[in-house]
Amino acid sequence: MTDLLTTTEQILHVVVIICFIGIAISLALLLYRVIAGPTQPDRAVALDTIGINLMGLAGLMAIFIVTTKLNDVILLIGILAFLGTLAIAKYLEKGVIIDRDLD
Repeated sequence: MTDLLTTTEQILHVVVIICFIGIAISLALLLYRVIAGPTQPDRAVALDTIGINLMGLAGLMAIFIVTTKLNDVILLIGILAFLGTLAIAKYLEKGVIIDRDLD
């Protein structure tokens, strides 16, 4: 039984390392898309996807160090990414983020 448990832990360790590498490559490509995106909506989608990748990275880190303390961090990143997406969408639609009615 302990051999099966040890083998499972080793497989999980290898898979988590492979996922870390995949997310790192994805973040590098998304950073390129943010910098050299042809249009503003492309940049907005890339920024939103970076937020999702950061949530995945925090989840993988929680698996890797075997803790549940990073769940709050994952939720916080999700909330901030959502608010950032709303702000970018409003900017792309209206051209301003904060409406100031001076009437």
